[in-house]
Amino acid sequence: MSENQANQTEQGQAESNAGQNTETRGFQAEVKQLLQLMIHSMYSNKEVFARELISNASDALDTLRFEGVKNDALFEGDPELSIWIDFDTDARTVTIGDNGIGMTREQVIDRIGTIAKSGTRTFLDSLSGDEKKDAHLIGQFGVGFYSAFIVADKVTVDTRRGGESTGTRWISDGGGEYTLEDIDKPGHGTTVTLHLREDEDEFLDGYRLRHLVRTYSDHIAFPIKMREELSEEDEKEGKEAAWAQVNRGAPLWTQAKAEISDDDYAEFYKHSCHDYEDPLTWTHNKVEGSQEYTSLLYIPKRAPFDLFDPNGKQHGVKLYVQRVFIMDDADKLMPRYLRFVKGVIDSNDLPLNVSREILQSNRVLDKIRAGSVKKVLGLIESMARDDDEPEKFKTFWKEFGQVFKEGVVEDAENKDKIAKLLRFKTTTDESADPGVGLDDYIARMQPGQEKIYYITADTLAEAKHSPHLEIFKKKDIEVLLLTDRVDEWVMAHLTEYEGKELSSVAKGALDLGEAETEEEKKEQEKLAEESKGLVERIKTALGERVNEVRVTHRLTDSPACLVADEHGMSAHLERILKEAGQAMPNSAPHLEINVTHPLVERLAEEQGDDEFEAFSQLLFEQAILAEGGELDDPATFVRRMNQMLLSVSRGAA
Repeated sequence: MSENQANQTEQGQAESNAGQNTETRGFQAEVKQLLQLMIHSMYSNKEVFARELISNASDALDTLRFEGVKNDALFEGDPELSIWIDFDTDARTVTIGDNGIGMTREQVIDRIGTIAKSGTRTFLDSLSGDEKKDAHLIGQFGVGFYSAFIVADKVTVDTRRGGESTGTRWISDGGGEYTLEDIDKPGHGTTVTLHLREDEDEFLDGYRLRHLVRTYSDHIAFPIKMREELSEEDEKEGKEAAWAQVNRGAPLWTQAKAEISDDDYAEFYKHSCHDYEDPLTWTHNKVEGSQEYTSLLYIPKRAPFDLFDPNGKQHGVKLYVQRVFIMDDADKLMPRYLRFVKGVIDSNDLPLNVSREILQSNRVLDKIRAGSVKKVLGLIESMARDDDEPEKFKTFWKEFGQVFKEGVVEDAENKDKIAKLLRFKTTTDESADPGVGLDDYIARMQPGQEKIYYITADTLAEAKHSPHLEIFKKKDIEVLLLTDRVDEWVMAHLTEYEGKELSSVAKGALDLGEAETEEEKKEQEKLAEESKGLVERIKTALGERVNEVRVTHRLTDSPACLVADEHGMSAHLERILKEAGQAMPNSAPHLEINVTHPLVERLAEEQGDDEFEAFSQLLFEQAILAEGGELDDPATFVRRMNQMLLSVSRGAA
């Protein structure tokens, strides 16, 4: 431990400048709720405070070491980076400090005075009332510093950023307010002092604190130091306790896999990724040869809150160069569709002064990324094949399936691998969890079936009850039921798999190929020929509302359905884009009619032009509603429906 650090610990909170530029601020209402939740929901796992505060200290040291490569003055002549832990039984305090980068007053307000400003409300709305489940949510939300209030009724933070002259003190009891004041602080870095609650004396014990370090933070890359225990004789002689390192201090990813237990991997994940849950799975690899790098990559059990936030800053894979931390949001390390992956990549081939500009066009990093992506895909594939632990892949698909699908569009090189891992609900097995793979679908295709059929909809119920599926149910042809918003985008790029074309049942003229007999085809041609007059009348009645009217062979029970052009935009996609605020050109669909249905037969008998037009409009609007669409003029539809009902009731009378 350096002299500066020792002075800082001995002095506790510096007082010479205390009271200057003092202000009291109030927490947001949501933050106050969150603090109370931290205190009560996490109480059963209260020792995590040590892991979280040590983890924050490690991050601060990493940041200083990285920034110090370009600006050595930030070290202020104190290059020995470390973390220290101390306790005072008389004052009933535990102190965790570091000589890392530290914070300015503005940074304290931004990072400690508020909690995830944009997402706090979303977080609180997600709480279930189940303390165990809510504790997991807290871990995902990333509010590790506030775990201090689980064991402390008051927390004091003294901090000074390297290169700055004035330090800042932050004090709060976890209630509605916190206080800020300027202080003189002898060393850069941050010291967090916890004033323990009455029933938390267990942490005023050196053995207990050492046990916490060795359990949760043994792998921290920086020395974690504590005062050695003195014997009674030493105390009588007035000897001062020496500082000694209590953690092994070797980064976990640099150790041999045979020497690392599953518990070690799990604890490292919790530390580095600020999660309270164990990871779902992980892969640890060392690459040697023309390139040298080590990767330790994790898949979490739960999706973070900002997984679908396009503007959210992703903190996934951390980049190290020769064990020196570089950055934690290097999107060049992992593609967007794998943004849920956490962990570290440590390269021996990149320069220590690597910048974002260099990362944008670096062949070494491109190869590291390609290799890491293949490792992650291999990890997911192994989960999908694992019959002994099927719940792992089910969990993965539930949490990350929608995001993973994006890879079909984003990653052309691995498109086939990604497609093989996709899972879908189907008309044959809609309850399958997590769903049916395309290989399984192909294996049970009907004789003569040449395509993989799918339908997109807003909900599973809407998809499986769509009139477009009637002929497929009759012929026992399986159809994929796609209900995620991303599916329309994905299927526009996944046009074939293993030589089989993927075809929407709601687009283009339906061709069942050999699955339809010659007799059935001839019957369809006969009906189309006999119904030419009816088709023309309906087209005239509907005018520009439809592109074309034709006799269907999709339907067996419904009177009509709407069909988009084969290469056009589906009605479902059009609705999604409209909801997103995009202006859409007016596009007229094709109306297919089932001329054997009683309603269409009744329409064919109608002689009056006005009645025929009203009946045709009703048929068209009914088809819109059947596939989840919205009517431009619902009131007129209701009026037409009422008129038809009255006509039917009078006829019956």
